[in-house]
Amino acid sequence: MPPTRPHPRLRYQILREQSPSWKTMGTIAGVIFLTTTPLIRPRGLVGRFPNLHCPSSKFSHCRTTANTATDAPPFQVSAAASSPSSAIDEEKEVTSSGNVGADDLLIVGPGVLGRLVAQKWREEHPGCQIHGQTVTADHHEELNEEGINPCLKGTKTTHKFPYVIFCAPPSRTSDYSADVRMAALNWNGEGSFLFTSSSAPYDCNNNGSCDEDTSVVPIGRNPRTDVLLKAEEVVLEFGGVVLRLAALYTSFMKVDAASLSVAILKKRLRNQILLGCDNHPLSRQEVMDLVTKSGKFSETFEAFTGTNDPLGKRLNNSKTREEIGWEPKYPSFAHFLESL
Repeated sequence: MPPTRPHPRLRYQILREQSPSWKTMGTIAGVIFLTTTPLIRPRGLVGRFPNLHCPSSKFSHCRTTANTATDAPPFQVSAAASSPSSAIDEEKEVTSSGNVGADDLLIVGPGVLGRLVAQKWREEHPGCQIHGQTVTADHHEELNEEGINPCLKGTKTTHKFPYVIFCAPPSRTSDYSADVRMAALNWNGEGSFLFTSSSAPYDCNNNGSCDEDTSVVPIGRNPRTDVLLKAEEVVLEFGGVVLRLAALYTSFMKVDAASLSVAILKKRLRNQILLGCDNHPLSRQEVMDLVTKSGKFSETFEAFTGTNDPLGKRLNNSKTREEIGWEPKYPSFAHFLESL
């Protein structure tokens, strides 16, 4: 039987943030994204993942100050202007106490990443108002408790926001590009509009090196990347910024993705495509070897189930770091394990 590679869709529990200043954000889970040739080629054995708990278009250099969103006065956005799935709660309106503030933020998709962004944004902009747009009202009580004003997708807005970040995944909508466009229409063009995408569109696999300038998969080759690339086109059309994130696992976790997102929002950039990763690529096997070596977990990993999928990318975002002036909290997965 030929050797097999680890299955890319295996998931394991990564981190639960419980620092005193944070409300429990819940389990942060992510796909282990292969970035180098495995040290060991696992052979079809099924193993167990340990639980890890923590107690606490190209890279562009163009910047413009022009208002790339429409300069029309604030208007109401209704569900009729978006995809059919957004026809929820269309009679309600999003309002704020007083006029819109210069630092107010709209988060489309306030999940774990979005809530971390909200927390860090409020720390740096006390007194701002933060709104969170969701598909359902299931977590509105939690959002209220965290100081995020919840609203449903398709709800009318009485004003535009200076800062908008789109964190919603494409899995819960039939027209992702239309949802991104609706978010862009809620931006007044004065601060930043940021879209969190994926590193999947980069046309590079099998341990190839990849950075901000790497070419992307041609439209029509892969339905998944088509969805992301078309959404990115909408963002750039409005003068927004695309942040392509590596799989949110190991050292480049959502806490670092949130930190990078906030740093980008504050830069007020226009028409850029940036990359988020930890610059320390690891294979799945190397990740689990480090976990075992740390001696901090009771369960022992045995082996992967195997797959025929191609190997992943060796990502490097040095250009993004230089442009933004940012470094991750956890420089590598080994540093993260040492912090536990």
